Amino acid sequence: MFHISLHLIVPALVAMLWWRRGWTLAYLIMVATMLVDIDHLLASPIYSPNRCSIGFHPLHQLGFILLYCALCIAPKTRLVGLGLCIHMGLDALDCQATSGIWIHEDI
Repeated sequence: MFHISLHLIVPALVAMLWWRRGWTLAYLIMVATMLVDIDHLLASPIYSPNRCSIGFHPLHQLGFILLYCALCIAPKTRLVGLGLCIHMGLDALDCQATSGIWIHEDI
């Protein structure tokens, strides 16, 4: 539950710090990027508290994460890219906190 709340709190803090005038729109765009978790529906079980999503779910792969970072460069896609990067960073931190790894590894 703490992990999920961070997905709401961190974008709010970022939006309020860097987009003071339009922070609500910036926040809503960054929070909307949580839809990237739709790829969890492809896993069985859909939710596993000990599973590291980075490197496991299709939209949480390194190639996509690099694309999300690239989206941060262009002003028109910056908020989407930033929201996705924040999301992936929080997921990686969750992996580290729960499993001691940064990315899912097939054994």
